[in-house]
Amino acid sequence: MGNKIKALVIDDSAVIRHLLTEILNQEPDIEVVGSAQDPIFAMNKIKNTRPNVITLDVEMPRMDGLTFLEELMKSDPIPVVMVSSLTHNGCATTLRALELGAVDYVTKPSIDIAGGVLTLGEEIAAKVRAAANAKVRRTNGRHQAFPAQGASNSRASLDTNKMSTTDRIIAIGASTGGTQAITEVITALPPSIPGIVIVQHMPPVFTKSFADRLNSISALDVKEAANGDRVLRGTALIAPGDKHMAVKRNGAMYYVEIMDGPPVNFVRPAVDVLFRSVAQHAGKNAVGVILTGMGEDGARGLKEMKEAGAYTVAQDEATSVVYGMPKKALEMGGVDRVVPLNEMAKIIGCLN
Repeated sequence: MGNKIKALVIDDSAVIRHLLTEILNQEPDIEVVGSAQDPIFAMNKIKNTRPNVITLDVEMPRMDGLTFLEELMKSDPIPVVMVSSLTHNGCATTLRALELGAVDYVTKPSIDIAGGVLTLGEEIAAKVRAAANAKVRRTNGRHQAFPAQGASNSRASLDTNKMSTTDRIIAIGASTGGTQAITEVITALPPSIPGIVIVQHMPPVFTKSFADRLNSISALDVKEAANGDRVLRGTALIAPGDKHMAVKRNGAMYYVEIMDGPPVNFVRPAVDVLFRSVAQHAGKNAVGVILTGMGEDGARGLKEMKEAGAYTVAQDEATSVVYGMPKKALEMGGVDRVVPLNEMAKIIGCLN
């Protein structure tokens, strides 16, 4: 096996187990060292094979994937890639899995699952590869918010805030590990914070569920962005899946444009599209934040923001699940300050 990534496949479908095993074993640097039909069987496989990465189904007999994931992350953290369905319930479950410590996810199509999984071979392999290098930590299984000084869970002040447009914009971009990172940042910000625009690499449906989740646990008014939405103080707009989002300006008012267009850096929505638009229309009145993620999306856009006078911040390596996007941004000279995740909200708040 040499230095191959050792993967364990857990899925109650024999067909899916076979397909995932076949896909991953075709990769020269990955080897499936075992498979299991449910977490109970998987426990012995984990002890015997010591996998570097686990692919995990959600709905299984005897023990569901979330319960298993929670126990795994409490006792013996191993990078996990969730394999879930692209439905509303599937989205909510996957977001919960990411909160519990899963590194990433792959969505199974609802029709022709076997054929659909085969077409996702390249994505599955890439995410397993990234997960093998990801940092996972023991968790207590509960979501924790870290309120910034002066933060309030009350939205009472939002009506006043919304009477005028935001004078500054905070633009945030993230990919792998980003849902956890964004959650930690957003839940620690006060409702007086300037307007926030966010790109997190996610498919449609997921972005709506993610926005709804953040809206329910934070002091901000969070929603999936729609074309023409104004960027207002105390609000956060999340780019919808499979659409680019750009910031525009009309007088003193900032608003977002939601658009199609080819993928940028192989993704849509792309962080670079957002950051470049903020550089152009907000300039020095913006703060750019690049969080954990695979690849280099956002690095060039963050540099353009810095050159336009914005203050730019990158998550540090130690707290990044995957140190790709922040690293590239730093290498390109687009970062003013490198910050650990647990200090990110405080830094952003100080720039208010």
